[in-house]
Amino acid sequence: MGNKRKSKPSRSKRKSKASADQALALDYVRAWAHPAPPPEASAADDFLPAQALRCGGGEVLFELHSHSNHSDGFLSPSALVERAHRNGVKVLALTDHDTMAGIPEAVSTASKFGMRIIPGVEISAIYSPREVAGAGEPVHILAYYGMCGPSRFDELDNMLLNIRDGRYLRAKNILAKLNRLKVQIKWEHVTKIAGEGVAPGRLHVARAMVEAGYVENIRQAFNKYIGDDGPAYSSGSEPFAETVVQLISRTGGISALAHPWALKNPDAIIRALKGAGLNGMEVYRSDGKVDGFFELADKYGLLKLGGSDFHGRGGKDESDIGTVKLAITTLCCFLKMARPIWSSAMKDILVKFAEEPSAANLGKIVKFGRPTNFDGFSPTCTGIDIVDLCLSSWLSYDEMEDVEVEEVRLKLAHYAAER
Repeated sequence: MGNKRKSKPSRSKRKSKASADQALALDYVRAWAHPAPPPEASAADDFLPAQALRCGGGEVLFELHSHSNHSDGFLSPSALVERAHRNGVKVLALTDHDTMAGIPEAVSTASKFGMRIIPGVEISAIYSPREVAGAGEPVHILAYYGMCGPSRFDELDNMLLNIRDGRYLRAKNILAKLNRLKVQIKWEHVTKIAGEGVAPGRLHVARAMVEAGYVENIRQAFNKYIGDDGPAYSSGSEPFAETVVQLISRTGGISALAHPWALKNPDAIIRALKGAGLNGMEVYRSDGKVDGFFELADKYGLLKLGGSDFHGRGGKDESDIGTVKLAITTLCCFLKMARPIWSSAMKDILVKFAEEPSAANLGKIVKFGRPTNFDGFSPTCTGIDIVDLCLSSWLSYDEMEDVEVEEVRLKLAHYAAER
């Protein structure tokens, strides 16, 4: 008898398997985006609102790149969330430049619409092959954190504060260079546009240039004057990109390279950042995947992500929030990588609180959203009561049943009992 060739799966079988995989991915993503309530649930909190508990079928739209007026966006976090909701977004990552100050407001507003907020930040960095200070190519790294935010928050916050301080000096240097080019922009004009307490960025300078009549629009300001190769460009005090990626990993976040198509030498940068622990990169825009970058993500084994990079400027050249519709399998891969990392960060935060239940640490564990019924709690309350309240805010009922979480709760109860 001759050897029988193994027949290849028919096209219909392959299609059936793909459909089954998509259905499983949809169930997984939907369960996270709209957590099931515990059997006795009667009310929701800032993280698991009543509307979310009732949500069921349909697509799950994630927006993983957006900005508010806490950096260079035009809308407040509340207005941004409301716009995202109108556009059908179920999960929104607020990724302001070098600050997470807008997250609490976004979380509070999202609770009214049954949305989840992913606490995020877009960190300004420099890629320099030899790590030479003052030299290199500007790079932006997106960081995505779990419901409780980053562990070791002070370490991350110190880096972000240093970057923001450098933005003030950078903006003044840009104005000085513009002045030499006979473009007279006042510092007060730029800071007024930026808003109180917001570190001024190039977009704020560009808006001032438009308002002063030196350019027709923001794009022209960048192309002619303040873009990376422009005559008025100036760098700030950005850390090296590899350092940023390592810090994101150390603080319980997922890192992704933002808009790599803007880089001069993306392959070398992606290779170096992958070596530092990079998790993903943007390959999708509202007009679809960007040629070449899908393949680069495959080459280096990175998550393929994307977002609108919405700022609220208006105009034809800006994609609206929620216009990048990531495949459900992409979202599933993102969450399956992220959730264990976020869970570990959550446990670290709670353990640190239990070991030292100070007022400062109590504030840290609810930094990015205050659960209902939290008012009245103090560090002198039993640690396990506070931990239980936070866990019920951060996790779904199914996740609360996780053995590891239960073990952490018991450990925290033991710490509290010894105090």
